[in-house]
Amino acid sequence: MSDNIKHECGIAMIRLLKPLQYYIDKYGSFAYGLNKLYLLMQKEHNRGQDGAGVGNIKLKVQPGKKYISRYRSNRTNAIKDIFEKIGQKFEKEEVQKNIKNGEWLQENVAFTGEVLLGHLRYGTYGGNSIEQCHPFLRQNNWRTRNLVVAGNFNLTNVDELFDLLVNIGQHPKEKADTVTVMEKIGHFLDVENENLFQKYKALGYSNIEISDLIAENIDVQNILQNAAESWDGGYAMAGIMGHGDAFVLRDPSGIRPAFYYADDEIVVIASERPAIQTAFNVKSEQVKEITPGNALIIKRDGTWSEKQIREPLPKTSCSFERIYFSRGSDVDVYTERKKLGFQLTPVILNAIDSDIKNSVFSYIPNTAEVAFYGLIEGMTSHLKEVQIKKIKKLGNDLTDESLKEILNIRPRFEKVAIKDAKLRTFITQDSSRDDLVAHVYDITYGSVKSTDNLVVIDDSIVRGTTLKNSIIRILDRLEPKKIVIASSAPQIRYPDCYGIDMAKLGDFIAFQAAISLLKETGKEKLITEVYEKCKAQQGLPNNQIRNFVKEIYEPFSADEISSKITQLLTPKDVNAEVKIVYQTIEGLHNACPDHIGDWYFTGNYPTPGGNKVVNTSYINYIEGKNERAY
Repeated sequence: MSDNIKHECGIAMIRLLKPLQYYIDKYGSFAYGLNKLYLLMQKEHNRGQDGAGVGNIKLKVQPGKKYISRYRSNRTNAIKDIFEKIGQKFEKEEVQKNIKNGEWLQENVAFTGEVLLGHLRYGTYGGNSIEQCHPFLRQNNWRTRNLVVAGNFNLTNVDELFDLLVNIGQHPKEKADTVTVMEKIGHFLDVENENLFQKYKALGYSNIEISDLIAENIDVQNILQNAAESWDGGYAMAGIMGHGDAFVLRDPSGIRPAFYYADDEIVVIASERPAIQTAFNVKSEQVKEITPGNALIIKRDGTWSEKQIREPLPKTSCSFERIYFSRGSDVDVYTERKKLGFQLTPVILNAIDSDIKNSVFSYIPNTAEVAFYGLIEGMTSHLKEVQIKKIKKLGNDLTDESLKEILNIRPRFEKVAIKDAKLRTFITQDSSRDDLVAHVYDITYGSVKSTDNLVVIDDSIVRGTTLKNSIIRILDRLEPKKIVIASSAPQIRYPDCYGIDMAKLGDFIAFQAAISLLKETGKEKLITEVYEKCKAQQGLPNNQIRNFVKEIYEPFSADEISSKITQLLTPKDVNAEVKIVYQTIEGLHNACPDHIGDWYFTGNYPTPGGNKVVNTSYINYIEGKNERAY
């Protein structure tokens, strides 16, 4: 993605099913779980670089001993910072003397517990202070009322959830969805505790006995069912209760990803399958996906199971995970990205008038590399058909020389642009700032001739500012005849509200193009009509709200909008002809058949809150409010 878009978050959870001494004896280290968590988080670092956090709970410690540990960091190398701090706890002389004694370590040193939770954060909302970093901690003197929560999520109905908390008598300290979620779970955790306490008290048990009985019999499924009943959004929510029960809950539409692996030693959950494969050296088929609407619940005694929390909705997993966000080392993600590139072959051939002989193919940025390999296959496959037709056409006139000439026709693939070290513009308002920005990439001079078309594949185009201010100008310095920018994703037309930092309609170049076309074609009245329809829906229940912003795009074909985008993003001082083309919606679904969530392309939101968000975003645009719609 040439635009800098923050997105997603990453979670990683490990439950050690054996005593700590088992891992010391078998693997030679007390830090087996910590090392695996570190590796999981490093393999998911693409999912969040604004901050990180680690939480740990010990299952068996005596009263008066600390059993919950947590470190968070918002430093540049947050993962390294956290694990270095943890590591310092084991450098003391007394600890080193007992480094092979699991029981002593758990009694005396933090972060030696059996349940570990890691989180990586991208700040799509609020600031990037340490207070925004997960895991969040809800503390209580009763062990079974403590709660540690971290997640990859955004909820669209935070205001309603906040009001629900107020109506049950709580006083939440802020409206952030993380706090709201934690307090909602915490409320029903308290209710469960109180109900069990009264039950066992009536049966004559002592308070000390009741504490153990509560820990054994807490119904995590029931707590989550009550807490998540009114959540609207995409989420993979991880939590640990103070006594050791743990869970990862996935939203009913399967928007946010969550995978797990279990054997007789560990249960591990992560946002991405390859992270688990790498950390535990297991095959892809051994890693399972948590069913949408379900929670993987791990009890204090080590038993685990999937339980339904919400009624599953049609599965609309985020397609951006496949296009851009998830690491391409996943076998399915890799295959799907190649197919996205392959399917661009016809539209690119049309853009270059099928002149492969005088075309150079490349990619920018590096995240588009796998789609580029698919494009190579597509162009090679097309050229084989062309060669067969040319050979057949020669008939009896076929000679070694003519055959050699035909077989020597091949696509030209070059690395035409290389991302250089990030250049910081130290005077942000200076008129030469754009010139500095335009040098973020180096180009390979001589790789393109003046008679060539230069085709560059990008994985997605959101705002287009980097294309306009930097990339197109850089490519133009190679002096091609024509520049074709091909996006392996369709046009991004609508805001996301489930975890990606794409909340403002006015930022999208596709939306800007549609508005420009409405004004140019005398349909400007539609802009006001849509605004009035959106305003009229304010205050309605979410399930009664329609997405009227779709009407902004309806008068125009995708090709018309692409042409306008090209015009808007082409700098006036560029000499080459420029054309920007996009993947089709059909092509997206063909390449990613199991991840059909496409609301940012089509406006078809999987939850009612999505329609509210897109209409609010449009109202904000018309009213000149530069703020998020949720």
